[in-house]
Order: sequence, then C-alpha cells, then structure tokens
Amino acid sequence: MRRILLVILGLSVVACGEDYKANSPDSHLVKVAEAQSTSVVVRNFAALSTADDAVNLAFKISGRVVDIPVAKGVMVRRGEVLARLDERDVQLQVDAAKASYDEVQSRLRRAQRLAEHDAISQQEVEALISSVEQARTTYENALDLLQDTRIVAPFDGIVERTYVDAFQRVASGETVVRIVTPVSTTVGFTAPEEIVTRLAEPTTRFWVMFDAYPDVVFDAVIKSFARTTSDARGYPVSLRLVNVDSAKYRITPGMTCMATVEIVSTQRGDVAIPLAAIYAPIGEGDYVWVVDAEGRVRQRRVTIVDILSDDMVAVSGDVKVGDRVVVAGVYRLMDGNSVTIMD
Repeated sequence: MRRILLVILGLSVVACGEDYKANSPDSHLVKVAEAQSTSVVVRNFAALSTADDAVNLAFKISGRVVDIPVAKGVMVRRGEVLARLDERDVQLQVDAAKASYDEVQSRLRRAQRLAEHDAISQQEVEALISSVEQARTTYENALDLLQDTRIVAPFDGIVERTYVDAFQRVASGETVVRIVTPVSTTVGFTAPEEIVTRLAEPTTRFWVMFDAYPDVVFDAVIKSFARTTSDARGYPVSLRLVNVDSAKYRITPGMTCMATVEIVSTQRGDVAIPLAAIYAPIGEGDYVWVVDAEGRVRQRRVTIVDILSDDMVAVSGDVKVGDRVVVAGVYRLMDGNSVTIMD
C-alpha cells in the first residue's frame, strides 16, 4: 500500500511539473494578425444569380385549360404558345358579336341610300352610325377575349415552372406558367441595415466570384436595393454584372456566388482587427494583446465601435494600424509574456 502511494505521489509531481512548464511565460505559441485601416471596409455576402427577366403568366379570363404544350426546363421563343383554354364559349360570343355588327352595318347602308332620296332623317342615320361603332367595339372586344384564351411567351426564355395541369379549371389572374431568361447578369443578396445607406455612394465598389469560376472576379454595379424590409435577415440587394464574356462564362439563374462590397469608411481614426483578437475578462472591458518588437505581449484597452463582418470589428483605443495582435490563445496570456508566432 505504501509503495502504491509513493508511485501516485511521484506521478502527481511529474504531472504538476509538466503543467508548469506548459504555462511558462517563455512557452506560448500564438497566432497574430495585423491591425488594418478602416478607411476601406470590405464585406462579403453569400449571393445567388437571378434571372434578368422573369414573369408569371396567367389567363385574363377564367376557363378550363385544354393544353399546356411546354414543360419545366424547356426553351421557348417569343410568341410561342405556352397554354390554351377551351375557347368554344368565347367563340360563340365572337360569332354573335360579328353577326350583330354585320346586321347593323347593313341597316346603316340601307339608311344612307334612303337619306339620299330624303326618305329618312339625318338624325336616324347618325343614330345608326353610333350603333355601328358600338357593335364594332363589342366585336373587337370579343376578338380580344379569343386571344386571351392563349398564353404566349413575351420573350425568349426557359420555362421555370408550370402551375396547373391540362383540363384543370383556372380563375382569371391565376398563375399558369413562369418563364425566365436563360442567361443572367443579375446577382442578388441580403445586406444588413448598417451598409444599405452606403450602397449608392459613388465610392462604393462591387465585385462577384462564382463557385463555378473560382479564379475569375466579375465587376458589378448596383442595380437596385430595398430601402424598407419586413425580413429580419436584412435588405434585398441586386447587382448587375458588367463586361461579362458570355461566350466564355455561362452564367445562368440559380448559380451560387460571393458578392463583395467595398465601402469607404467615415471612421478613419479606427482600426480593423479580427473579432478573435478581443480579450474580454468578465466585467473588465475589452482588450487586445499586441506583440512588441521584443516578442512580448502587451495588454492594450480597446472599444468596439463597429461590426465590419462576421469575423472583423472596428476598434478605437490603444492600438494602431500595423500592430500585431494575437488572435489565438488570448486567454492564456499575461502582460509581458514572451511568445512564439506561428507562421
């Protein structure tokens, strides 16, 4: 039993010795980053290419669908028929309106002949002329209804989705098919409130990198952005790609990408550092560890003044552009510790 206790005591001494060595001021291995100027703030956002033109198409009148000759993913040309309603009831209206129009025209011609021989008053002729105009309008409206029994493509595009099946009844205005342009120069993403007001400034720059073309940077300009939103995630923003070689790079709706926004900051006295560099003891404020020329860390007090991105913050205080701040191991350090910087 005594031997066992001696062995345990010996192991404890060895363990304590190793722990002391690991926490020795001369044994800290750290990662550092250089404090940057906030004169230019760069933000990255997950984005998606969207169709330059997209439209939901519907019938102007209600009825029963008799044919949808297209399917999802099919390329269609401008003027091509995408869906048709049963037109028999509308055709009856057209025939009736045409017969009424022909009949009143015939009456007008007969009245005009009688008026030449003073057998009818000019007032009666003018009343028939008015009736002819009304009948013509009714007939033309009926013809328009006949055209409304068909949905045609307003531009060359791809059928993104069909919403109804053949022989299904649809109401007026109910979406039947959606088409989009096959090539995209538009990129959409959601931006937080703090940068939305800066997007339209002439000094703000944009560029986009697609997952499909990771080594190519596409220049972009602001296309539109919402000034109000009911979405807690942020404000919808659209960019337009410029000078895209469409023969070399085929960008279609739905491609994932990264949109980068570069904003000239008004907080020129602040510096940007990684969020991981912040050392915040409970109830004692925010600090960073700055590595001096002798390779020792010095505690510097800072104040966070802005969130620049998910991993970068703007700070003011006792830190300046070019300082090397510790970004890994901040809670293991004490002022004056000697450190070894990881490459």
